[in-house]
Amino acid sequence: MSKPSNPSVSTIKMPKQARSTALVEAVLEAAVQVLRAEGAARFTTARVAERAGVSVGSIYQYFPNKASILFRLQSDEWRTTSELLRGILEDSTLAVPERLRALVHAFIRSECDEAQVRLALSDAAPLYRDAPEAEVARADGSVPFHQFIRSALPDADEATCELTADLIETTLTEVGSSFSEVTRSEAEIVAYSDAMANMFCAYLGTLEGRVSA
Repeated sequence: MSKPSNPSVSTIKMPKQARSTALVEAVLEAAVQVLRAEGAARFTTARVAERAGVSVGSIYQYFPNKASILFRLQSDEWRTTSELLRGILEDSTLAVPERLRALVHAFIRSECDEAQVRLALSDAAPLYRDAPEAEVARADGSVPFHQFIRSALPDADEATCELTADLIETTLTEVGSSFSEVTRSEAEIVAYSDAMANMFCAYLGTLEGRVSA
């Protein structure tokens, strides 16, 4: 039995006129509101259309299905986070440990902000996670961090850099997601971020020692 093909999660067309752009923005804002109110399980195109005050047909001009709406929200979130972290990682005025610490603090805080929508998008991930577009978006988001690790460990071989980048990135993503499932105070966010940053910096320090030995 052949494996079913993944549904497209790309937008059908990009809005070119101000009116069309406003419609897409209204749909995406309504989608966020539906996610907050209903969660991923009850998320439907009809509910988004009702909340946005537009027809379902209008939505289908730009989004072929509900998975494409959810993926657009997720990819926008990935892009925003990636741009934030890229700015930190490429700040050559800071030493490597300072950049890593700033990265951890910024990421954990971003996970805690809008956590409800993030968790709902995570629940909806099976609808789009295997789509080629999702794989490309995830890969693009990982590039800045992998480049940072290579610059932090200039004498390490490629396999070590890849393993280190994957380990830290995966740990940060998974633990950050779990941490944000509960509403956190400012003190908790700072303390948790400090602890994770200490762990990652110690790990990088150990690798540097091994490579230079």
